[in-house]
Amino acid sequence: MKRLLLSFFLLSPFWLFAQRQVRTMETEVLVIGGGVGGTAAAIQSARLGVKTVLVEPTTMLGGMLTAAGVSCTDGNDQLPSGMWEEFRQALYKHYKRNRLNTGWVSNTNFEPRVADSIFKAWAAKEKNLTVIFGYEFETVSKKGNKVIASSFYNKDNTEALKVNATVIVDGTELGDVFAKAGAAYDLGMDDPAISGEKEARQKNDIIQDLTWAVILKDYGKDADKTIAKPDGYDAKKYYCTCTDAPCEDKPWNGDKLKMLNYGKLPRSPGAKFDKYMLNWPPFGNDIYLNVVEDNYEERNTKYELAKQHTLGFIYFMQTELGMKNIGLADDELDAGMALIPYNREGRRLKGLVRMNINHIKNPYDATLYRTGISVGDYPVDHHHARYPGKVPEIEFPPIPSFNVPMGALIPETIDGLIVCEKGISVTNIVNGTTRLQPIVLLTGQAAGVLAAKTVQLKKKVSEVPVRIVQEELLKTRTYLMPFVDVKPTDPHWEAIQKVGVTGILKGTGKAEGWGNKMFFYPDSLVMDMELIIGFGRYFGTRSGFRLPPGKERTILNCFSKIKGVRKFWWKEVLHTISKVEDLKMHWEKWGLKDFNPERFITRRELCVLLDNCILLFGSKNLPMDINGKMGFKYTEF
Repeated sequence: MKRLLLSFFLLSPFWLFAQRQVRTMETEVLVIGGGVGGTAAAIQSARLGVKTVLVEPTTMLGGMLTAAGVSCTDGNDQLPSGMWEEFRQALYKHYKRNRLNTGWVSNTNFEPRVADSIFKAWAAKEKNLTVIFGYEFETVSKKGNKVIASSFYNKDNTEALKVNATVIVDGTELGDVFAKAGAAYDLGMDDPAISGEKEARQKNDIIQDLTWAVILKDYGKDADKTIAKPDGYDAKKYYCTCTDAPCEDKPWNGDKLKMLNYGKLPRSPGAKFDKYMLNWPPFGNDIYLNVVEDNYEERNTKYELAKQHTLGFIYFMQTELGMKNIGLADDELDAGMALIPYNREGRRLKGLVRMNINHIKNPYDATLYRTGISVGDYPVDHHHARYPGKVPEIEFPPIPSFNVPMGALIPETIDGLIVCEKGISVTNIVNGTTRLQPIVLLTGQAAGVLAAKTVQLKKKVSEVPVRIVQEELLKTRTYLMPFVDVKPTDPHWEAIQKVGVTGILKGTGKAEGWGNKMFFYPDSLVMDMELIIGFGRYFGTRSGFRLPPGKERTILNCFSKIKGVRKFWWKEVLHTISKVEDLKMHWEKWGLKDFNPERFITRRELCVLLDNCILLFGSKNLPMDINGKMGFKYTEF
């Protein structure tokens, strides 16, 4: 019995922990996971002057974009927002071209190692950022309901790392940190009675297929790069990949070259061979595996099935489709194989707000859009081809472009924690669009701002005002509203963004397939009653703003009535404008043209007037809660 007890003790985690060399660090912001969102969060937090530590288990930064090998992005082509646009500009500089649509699936394709080098270069510039590679997340420590630290271990489990932090950001692929912290979450499909979505079907634990992506290289027509036949290889699994393959069911109406060029990557300067991302959904290397609640050892065992499935697909291409010259890229990832799987879905946080598909379809039916911190334009896209017959038929409605609310990043009951990857608080259906790389990158950037402001303001995460985060994001040219027809290069972009996110003037959404849109129409005239309704919606019916029908659209009438609002909403400049000549002087100073006080005002001009004259964001007398609802402190209201 003593011998058994001794053996148990020697093999137990307690004994292993005691044998580790433990290192302890102190920081203000700790980001766990250097995926797309986590990398953006860490860099943005550090840029705001806050001491930040980023811990990542692999050797790469960028997650989906790099370590997972998914280097053909989805969406946001016409939304040059914040760090997403900064990333694209860095790619253009590397490849010496401003279009990277080498593969037909995307307009932004690149080699994973190039993206990794960009993120690492950004991180290296930040004196407030420390990046630690090679450590797996283990658990969190809490004081009451607040997370205060996290522990990690290295690959061979000989070293432990404990990081104490004011704020922790969960950038893990599957939401491991918020689960360990005890935050409530959902997994799988939703009950429509709870989600409020008519498109939802039933509650279950089914998640989207994952993919073990690879980067392939064309080594020349005479090369033979055929791999060894993988374990359990069955050619029939891939028969319906394209029409050049035999197919016992319904063939896909494509060809093998089209399939290959789906993820064709641009060549770096001086490169001799073409490369391709292999992330092919129809009967390709998607596979159904639900490993979310498994431990790391169990996950890795199941992930081996995904690797073998992808290797089988490569072997099929090389042998059945005659593509023996196409082999694993020897200069990418792990000899061409991704370091981590492309997990499309994991746990989904129960946050201060829950974004459902109705918030996207009809954003102005509620007020959540006012709290937007990142934008997206991709349609709802779920992968379930490898789980046939078991997935309820789901309706994916057409949607406009949209924004993600800040409350989706904040747990309901756990303090000191922010979520920034695919596990933000959305429904299963909405996850089909918020999971895409550009959106996650922008959401991560916003999480970095929120974390930094939590530290700087010495508040709880849930107490940081939305408008403070939004104002900081605007400084980085990050969209709050996805107005596709007003770019950050427009001199009045910020004013239009501010007015747009108040809802005083609304955008018009249009569903357009793979690139959905929302238009602001900045140079259209303000419509009858639009301003009165918008002001009443935002400032309340007793804002002091009144205009008779038919009179509200001239420049002078609009300005006169703006000046008629309560003075605690005035900006200082409003006190200096007492006559038409004063207004004309400021009109030109604000970059506006064609001053004629009697002509109808445009939406652009009204935004500039409002932004320069009224405290749209900054008035302490106009608080806004996490749901975007306005409150008023003055009893005269």
